[in-house]
Amino acid sequence: IMTPSGAPFFVTTTTFADLGVPTSLTSVLEQQGITTPTPIQAATLPDSLAGRDVLGRGRTGSGKTYAFLLPLVARLVESGTRRQTKRPRALILAPTRELVAQIEDSLAPLAAVHRMTVRTVFGGVGQNPQVTAIAKGVDVVIACPGRLEDHVKSGHADMSGVEITVLDEADHMADLGFLPPVKRLLDRTPRDGQRLLFSATLDNGIDVL
Repeated sequence: IMTPSGAPFFVTTTTFADLGVPTSLTSVLEQQGITTPTPIQAATLPDSLAGRDVLGRGRTGSGKTYAFLLPLVARLVESGTRRQTKRPRALILAPTRELVAQIEDSLAPLAAVHRMTVRTVFGGVGQNPQVTAIAKGVDVVIACPGRLEDHVKSGHADMSGVEITVLDEADHMADLGFLPPVKRLLDRTPRDGQRLLFSATLDNGIDVL
């Protein structure tokens, strides 16, 4: 590209490495053909990787899933804590079992690199496998709020060890009436934990949350 004066102007493309994503995770993305961060990823990753709380506004398809999965895995690796029975190290809340499954699919290869365990939690299926897995100790729980709160109330899950909490599609959770259980679950996580919230809008019920 030439500038009006005729001098060359070089266009630089930001990479995930430029944003601070560890090589172990950028390699996984490259294997999937993902090499250039989306705007929501470029805008949030430097802060989320540094441990700051983030409110991200982005619709489905904006790349927000990796915007929270990359820092979640990187931060857990950095912290070096060990998983304990009933006490997940990270929590991702989503409004539907379909979204929970999609997040799990995206997280699986990132978690596998660092031998992290992941468990999904949602209603409509038997709860015993969920209870058993959490009792053994998992690094990350991806859950719908209602079923997870049931496990917490019955003593099968303890949120006191959660280092990072993610709320995905928070506006959809508000529409479905999930904000009260979401708030109760957040209240059970450590106050000094990192929190990442992604939503298509950041007003009304989301603003209260």
